[in-house]
Amino acid sequence: MKNRIRVLRAEREITQEELAELVGVTRNTITSLEKGKYYPSLKLAFRIADAFGVGIENVFTYERDKDGPGSGDDP
Repeated sequence: MKNRIRVLRAEREITQEELAELVGVTRNTITSLEKGKYYPSLKLAFRIADAFGVGIENVFTYERDKDGPGSGDDP
């Protein structure tokens, strides 16, 4: 899953700490999300989107792994 958190923060001039406070997580969580090392729960994903005033699909993009589940190889 890819996200645009860093871009959206920059556009709105919001620090990681400010975003973390808005959505109720630590700054380390925001850092991990931006680096793609952590995937948020659905609830957190919606809170992040709400903090930016956009739909969840404007923050997060699901990309299927080539060989992973749902890659089209299933009958």
